[in-house]
Amino acid sequence: MHYVSRFSRRRFVQLAGVAAASLVTGRSQPAYPASSQTSTDKSATPPNADEILRQLLAGNERFVRGQPSNPRRKPEDFSALAEGQAPLAVIIGCADSRVPPELLFDQGVGDLFVIRVAGNVVSGAGAVVKGSVEYAVAELHVPLIMVLGHSNCGAVKAAVKHLEAHDALPGAINDLVNFIKPAVIEVADQPGDKLDNAIRANVAMGVKRLQTLKPVLVDPVKQGRVKVVGAVYDLRTGQVKMVT
Repeated sequence: MHYVSRFSRRRFVQLAGVAAASLVTGRSQPAYPASSQTSTDKSATPPNADEILRQLLAGNERFVRGQPSNPRRKPEDFSALAEGQAPLAVIIGCADSRVPPELLFDQGVGDLFVIRVAGNVVSGAGAVVKGSVEYAVAELHVPLIMVLGHSNCGAVKAAVKHLEAHDALPGAINDLVNFIKPAVIEVADQPGDKLDNAIRANVAMGVKRLQTLKPVLVDPVKQGRVKVVGAVYDLRTGQVKMVT
């Protein structure tokens, strides 16, 4: 997995798509997304994980201020990527309807490879979630993975409630909640809000699991080619705060 080849493919996909869109619309379009590398120099270094993370947090700051740039959300932006994708980051987020990553990070089509599951569960989530992450790293060469939790998470709240009550939920809901219970147990004796602590612990556990996930992620993470981070989104303020 080489960033140079990833960059070249990203340039090809974007430039080819932009050219097609320009022919259709009759308008000239920028060669790169606003948040991505803007140089046309083929030797230019693509953004690394730390730079991409800064871009995401800067986008979240715009979102919090109520001043989003709303990048690349027109029909021609979608058609420009019809033949391929080269996302900058993987976001493993909760399926909660209030937590749309593209909006809260002020990103456009093609920027984020988003995997959403209730409770942003990683450990125990199985091949569907982990295989999706591995695909993004192995095939799309994405250098940044973020596990994104959020305040007042219903799945984590259920884990806290039913662990204390020693009861069970119906169907597969119980299986899902059981994946989160280890995070609740880990912070049981910590001071502060029990739910907030469990939400952060659940994110941290997901990060740790991905950092050691064999065979696709563990070596790139150790070599510094892939970075896995965790964060929590505050539903009231709109702000994303880093956990790991």
